[in-house]
Parts: sequence; structure tokens; C-alpha cells
Amino acid sequence: MGLYLWIALGGALGSMARFWLASLIANQWGEGFPWGTLIVNVIGCFVIGFFATFIVVDDKTIVGPSGRHFFMTGVLGGFTTFSSFSLQTLALAREGAWAKAGGYVAGSVVLCLLAVWLGYVVASALRGAKGL
Repeated sequence: MGLYLWIALGGALGSMARFWLASLIANQWGEGFPWGTLIVNVIGCFVIGFFATFIVVDDKTIVGPSGRHFFMTGVLGGFTTFSSFSLQTLALAREGAWAKAGGYVAGSVVLCLLAVWLGYVVASALRGAKGL
């Protein structure tokens, strides 16, 4: 149970950081293009790549599982799940599994866009049926 609490705490911190940074960027550059989300995703991808590499010394991980889950699953998961997607894609590419990496990227983009569209359609239909 303790690990879940650490992940939850990290997720809360990451979510607050995402909201703060995305809001700051939107206030600075406007909301005509989702610059805040793009910048948050790029920062999150850099940080997860840096952290995942930095914590391995001589093929040994110097941060325990709780620390890794707090930061990578919690903080960065709350900040952006795009960082996990990107790290997993890089892992497939580094293993030489280019077809899997490409399939993962294409599948993620296409299926997630379809899922967002389907959610929109279903919610719109339900809202219309209830007169909201």
C-alpha cells in the first residue's frame, strides 16, 4: 500500500506542475495552439530519458523501485504520460525492434485519436439524449 501512496503523491505533484507550466505558457503565448501541452510533453520526455539513464551506474540501478515509481510513474506520469510512451518506443528501437516501435507509434496515435473521437461521439449522443 505504501508504494501506491508514493505514486499518488508523485502523480499529484506532477499534475500540479503540468497545470502550472501549461497555464503559464498559455498566458504568455495564448491558446491558439497547444504550446503548453507540447512543451510539457517535450520536457517530460527529456526528463524520463535523462532519469532512466542517469540512475543506472555500472549496469546497476542506484535508485530503488519505490523511488523510481514515485518519480517515473507518479511525478512524470502526472506530468505527462507521453514520456512513458516515448521511453517505451525508444526501448523497442534500441532493441532493433523497428517494426514494433513503428507499430506502437502508429497504433498509439491512430487508436488514441479514434478513441478520443469515439468518446466525443458517445458523450455527445448521451448528452443529446438527456437534453443537456
